[in-house]
Order: sequence, then structure tokens, then C-alpha cells
Amino acid sequence: MVSRLLRGAARFTARTVAFGRTQAGTFAVLWRRSLQLRVTISTLAMSSAVVFVLGMVLQYQITERLVSTKEDAAIEATRNAVQIVEGELVGVNPGSDAVESRLSNALNRLVSSNPDEPGSSSPPAGAFEPVLAADATDLAQSDRRYVGPYQDVPALLRRDVQAGNLAHQIYTVNRGSERVTFLMIGVPVSNAGHGLQLYMLFPLTAEKATINLVQSTLIVGGVVLLLLLAGIANLVTRQVVRPVRGAAQAAERFADGELDERLPVVGEDDLAKLAQSYNAMAESIQGQIRQLEEFGTLQRRFTSDVSHELRTPLTTVRMAADVLHASRGQFPPGLARSTELLVDELDRFESLLADLLEISRLDAGVEELVAEEVDVRPIVRRAVEPVRRIAENTGSEIILDLPDVEVTAEVESRRVERILRNLVANAVDHGAGQPVVIRLGFDDEALAVTVRDHGVGLRPGEADLVFNRFWRADPSRNRHTGGTGLGLAISLEDARLHGGGLDAWGEPGNGACFRLTLPRRTGVGYRGSPLSLPGDPDTVVIEAVTLPLPTDDPVAGNGTAAAPARWAGDREEVR
Repeated sequence: MVSRLLRGAARFTARTVAFGRTQAGTFAVLWRRSLQLRVTISTLAMSSAVVFVLGMVLQYQITERLVSTKEDAAIEATRNAVQIVEGELVGVNPGSDAVESRLSNALNRLVSSNPDEPGSSSPPAGAFEPVLAADATDLAQSDRRYVGPYQDVPALLRRDVQAGNLAHQIYTVNRGSERVTFLMIGVPVSNAGHGLQLYMLFPLTAEKATINLVQSTLIVGGVVLLLLLAGIANLVTRQVVRPVRGAAQAAERFADGELDERLPVVGEDDLAKLAQSYNAMAESIQGQIRQLEEFGTLQRRFTSDVSHELRTPLTTVRMAADVLHASRGQFPPGLARSTELLVDELDRFESLLADLLEISRLDAGVEELVAEEVDVRPIVRRAVEPVRRIAENTGSEIILDLPDVEVTAEVESRRVERILRNLVANAVDHGAGQPVVIRLGFDDEALAVTVRDHGVGLRPGEADLVFNRFWRADPSRNRHTGGTGLGLAISLEDARLHGGGLDAWGEPGNGACFRLTLPRRTGVGYRGSPLSLPGDPDTVVIEAVTLPLPTDDPVAGNGTAAAPARWAGDREEVR
């Protein structure tokens, strides 16, 4: 039974702690994100401190004033009462047994009369309880005699009065089931050498009620004031935050492409100046964007028009060059060599012109993807064939690492083959005669092809530049494949047209690796690439499952794959 209760208490405590942490986390998020909440709570906290200090000061001042007024009135009333008592005790024989009766008569006289002097400017002291006490040494060596609640008078006050001083003290006594606080005034009475003391007990019930009322009023007033301050702070902050939030939302819409988004200008204050500045900035940016769009349109049109205009004279030059090339056997050796160089340059010029036309169509957005579900492995093999002879001439060995099973995907074979051909040609150009390894991997969502060379590599920052048009890592290097400088740029656009991506990695002296990643279904995204670049982590987490990947492959090195991942089975060497 006890263990069950302990388990229940532990569960309740755990739930309470979890609930508290959740609420604390939610509040922390709101605190970080809401300027209005921070300002309101900060104002409320500081106002609470000010109201608390002010309330304490007011309560102290009011209490001090009430008690001081009560003391002044009680002392004045006590002095008047002393005169009455001295008048009643005139002619009393110290050894007479009538002392107690005379004390009683004096006490009754005090109770029945008003001790405040007529015409006094001081306020009345209120109700009181008188006490008269006589020392035994002064009254015939009899026991101490007193009239009134002498037992309620504290010993400290008695000693001060017996020493001949006027003294006062606030003291709380028990009266049945209640505790009553009195202001006690004690004063010695001088009459025929008698050792008499007069004590006036003034209850502070009314003063306590007044203080409690003041305290309650201060608490209620403080709470109301705090609520009003919080509401005012919230309202004022809202007036400032709302335009800022509107500006943030307008900026987000502007960033999303709504270039006509503007802020309303209301008034002439600082927020209106902010709106005017934002509108001026947006107008300037919109103008620059439109200017760039017009410039880009003119540039694309110029490229397209020039490319089309060059086709006709190029065709004529090609026909003449072919005639000369066919008759080069009849020419002297120098002229025959010039004819061969002319044909080679014409081939390169035709490739450049074709690339310009292709990239102009991509820029214009008129290219459409004609996808069909095919096995990607034959595409990889066909992409390698045109580069095989060049690889043999440079001494590079092309190694294919392909899966044993079909790797089907909805792609346009022509574009994928062009991408891979450009990547393989680029790897042969910069491979420095080292092996070039091509690897194909896939999972349920995507497929990836990596082309890894072990040549000169890329310097830091060049991996982001290799896809720029006409960019070359080292312009002084001789090219073996006669590239135009647009191959990787076109390849990147082809990959994006499929909904995929093209990434690059490289290190000086360690070669480079390019990775093509494509979704297996058109229009369906993917969470990660099945293959990794050499600079990626050793593992990748897919659906909360971490899969370590093999590291003995020279292409992927420390590769990653999305679960479930298929890896290359056969390895082919193309010579």
C-alpha cells in the first residue's frame, strides 16, 4: 500500500515537473519572440516594486502619525487624571484602613469624569481603563494594594513609574479568548508622601482598525494601479509594435516577390518616417530589380539572336572547311595542317554555339522536361563512351561502380547523359592521369552519381565557382576535351530542371568529386542524397535511424545513404 502511494506520488510529481517545464518553455519562447510581452512584464515588475515601496512608506507614515497622536492625547489625559486623583486623596492617613476605599472612589471618579481638560486643543484620548496602585512601604507595611487590572501592567513599565518617571508602553494582553493591545501610560502620584502610581490603559482597537483599513485600501489600490499600468503599457507598446510587425510582414512579402508591397504612412511621427524610409528603399530595390531583369532579358535576347545569326555563316564556313579538309592530301604539309586546325576549331565553335543556344533557352524558361522511367545504368555507360579515347590518351583509368539491380527513375535520358558526360570529361581534364571512379547509388526517394578524380583538386571557395559560366580554375592549363566553359553551368540547369542538384567538393592535391542527385519520381522531393561527398560526415540520420556506411571505396570515401540504401555491386574498367 505504501509503495503504491509512493509510486503514485512520484508519477504525480513527474507530471507536475513536466507540465512546469512545458509551460516554462512556452513562456520562454513567447518572451524571446514578443517585444510587447517583455515591455509589459518589465513595466509591471518595476511598477510593482515602486508601488510596494510607496505602500510601505505610506503605511509607516500613517501608523506613526496615528500612534503619535494617540500618545500625545493619552499623556495629556493622564496628567489631567493625576490632578483628579490627587484631589480625591487629600487628607488620607497612610495607616488608615480607608486607603483602599479612597482609591476606589478616586478610580470611580476617573471613570465617571472626562480627564481631558475643557477647551484643550489636543484631540480626546478615547476610552481608557485606570489603575491605581500603592506601595506597601508607604501604607502601614500592609500588602501592596491596587484598584483596576494591575496585573496587565508590564513589569518594565512599573519599574519606570516607581522610579518617579512618566512612562508609556504599547503592550498586548489576553482578555479571555482575545488579545487586546493597549497604550499604557504610567505616572507617579504625589500626595502626602504616598507612593502611588496611576496607570491609564488606552485600547488601540480603533487605531488598529484604521491601520487595517488603510492597509487594505493600499493593497487594493496598488493592485488596481498595477493592472492599470499593465494595461497602459500593453496599449502603448501595442501602438509601437503593431507598425513594426506590419513592416516585418511587408518585408517578408517583399522578399517573397511581391515587389509592389508598401507600408501605409500615417501621421508625421517616427513610425511614419520609418514607413517612408521603407517605402523609399522598396521603391529603389524594385527599380534595380526591374532594371536587372530588363538587362538580363536583353542579354538573353542578344545571346539568342547572335547565336541564331551565326548559324548561317557558320554553316557556310563549315561546308567550305569540309571541302578543304577532304582535299588536304593535295595540299602542301603546312597548308594541310592548317586545314585540320580549321576543322577542329570549327567543331569547337559549333559546340560553343550549341551551348549558347541551349543555355539561352534555359534562361528563357522555355525548356520542358520530357521524362520517362528508364534504367539509369545504361545512361552512365553511354556517357563514358565519348570520353574513353581521351582518357586512354591521358593515361586515366575510368572505373564504373554500378549496382547489380536496375536503378529506375523518371528522367530525361538526353539531359542526364549530357550532365554525366560533362562531369566525366571535366574529371579526365583535371585528373592528372589518375583513375576516375564513377559510382551510382540510390534509395527509395532519390539516386545519385558521383564522379571522383584524384588530380589537382579545388582550392577553398572554388567549389562554389565551378558552375559559373566560362569560369576556369586554371586558365593556363591545356584542355583535352575542348570544352566551351558552359558545360557545368548547363549541367546545373539540367539537374534543377529535374528537381535535383549538383554539388562539388575538392582539395588541392587530393582531387575533386562531383555529385549529381535526382529524385526518382518527377515532382517528388527527397530528404537527402544516397551518396556523400568526401567532406560529409560518416553517417546520415534518415527517419531517426543512423546508418554507418562503408569507407573502403575510393569514390565516396566516407559516404552516406538514406535508408534503405543500395550500393554498387559490379565494378567495370573502361579502357
